[in-house]
Amino acid sequence: MKSEKKLLAFAIPYLLSNLVQSLYNVTDMIIVGKVCGKASMSGVATGSQVTMFVTQLIIGLCSGTTALIGQQIGAKKEKAIKETVGTLFTVLLLLGIVLTICLPFLVKPILHLLQTPSESMEEASNYLTITLFGLVFIFIYNAFSSIMRGLGDSFRPFILIGIACCTNVVLDLILIIHFHMGARGAAIATVVSQVISMLLCIPFLQKYKYVFGFHKNYHGINKKRLGEILRFGGPTAVQNVVTIASFMVVTAIVNSLGVTASATVGAVGKITNFALMPVIALQASIMVIGAQNMGAANYEGAASVLKTGMKVAFTISFIIFVTVQAFPEQLIRIFTSEPEVIRSGVIYIRRLSIDYFPATGLMCLVGLFTGAGHSKFCFITSMFSAFLFRIPVAYIFGIRLNQGLAGVGLAAPIASSTALILAIGFYTSGRWKKKFS
Repeated sequence: MKSEKKLLAFAIPYLLSNLVQSLYNVTDMIIVGKVCGKASMSGVATGSQVTMFVTQLIIGLCSGTTALIGQQIGAKKEKAIKETVGTLFTVLLLLGIVLTICLPFLVKPILHLLQTPSESMEEASNYLTITLFGLVFIFIYNAFSSIMRGLGDSFRPFILIGIACCTNVVLDLILIIHFHMGARGAAIATVVSQVISMLLCIPFLQKYKYVFGFHKNYHGINKKRLGEILRFGGPTAVQNVVTIASFMVVTAIVNSLGVTASATVGAVGKITNFALMPVIALQASIMVIGAQNMGAANYEGAASVLKTGMKVAFTISFIIFVTVQAFPEQLIRIFTSEPEVIRSGVIYIRRLSIDYFPATGLMCLVGLFTGAGHSKFCFITSMFSAFLFRIPVAYIFGIRLNQGLAGVGLAAPIASSTALILAIGFYTSGRWKKKFS
């Protein structure tokens, strides 16, 4: 009962943070879809895929660092925590600056590589160019929030992202509806909101004065801690990039089917993001609390956290799956009123939502493995499922067998199921109990 209360106490604010954060792109998609049509909708969908590719690299690195800090807390290593935090912040700041300067020059080649429909090319280019200038703020915000979560605080990040999201919604309404700026307006609103979320983190972090400050003693790159960050977060970062890269290949396959298919996948993708948010929150909770138990060599406690998390996660996923299967058209209509997009969206989401079940089990297990320091195994599993199943299934069923989005929708559940089988095997072997392997 104690582990369940601790899990939910961490998971609920984290879940709310993720739900609110998802409103960034969802709000963009809804307003752009309703006001500007499917070409702009496709542009935002394609552009946000590229931005997510870069941000998932950082989120993975931060996620691994959150687990590392959790283990250091369990082992009561305050000096190591301070050095880890300073190294993470310095590395992400430098990386964010470099990518913010360089990536905008690659916008057009990237969009052509993704086979962006000609009707939405301009809007995709506008959206992507502007959002890439906000990368450094995304990086720093994720560093700050991962530090707080690693310290066991998931409530303050929720408050911060809530304020930023409200700003995003207001700016969307003004820039897209009043000033008719389309995808450009959505991108500007997103970047301004990201700046605000980053700035608001600073006073909150001052609470942890022994961990973070703006004096030079709190920053710089400690080689030992950088090695630990890369060992914990590196494979997770690469895993996230591989996963998003595989989805980008699927996006290119979908874009080749035309602007209606592109807009459809964009809308359904936002619904799926919301559907999996509770599981993502529980995954993070299992990772942090499991890491603290692993740091204290309490393997029974870590396993108990996993079991509790999976019970809650599968219950929620079942409810969401039934809702999506019962009301697919109503959900698609939130984003658009175009009949073609609605029709194809119903077909696509019915197939894709099967993924909610294998993805739930997989994500909970990955949370435990990452918290225990086994991010390499998670990376290998992700590579296996993405390149041997997700991409080939999407291409064969969607293009070669001419099933369109109905075929593409099978790719995710098949890929997740194969990865889940490997994860179950790793868990039952007991190898996850060996730290830092």
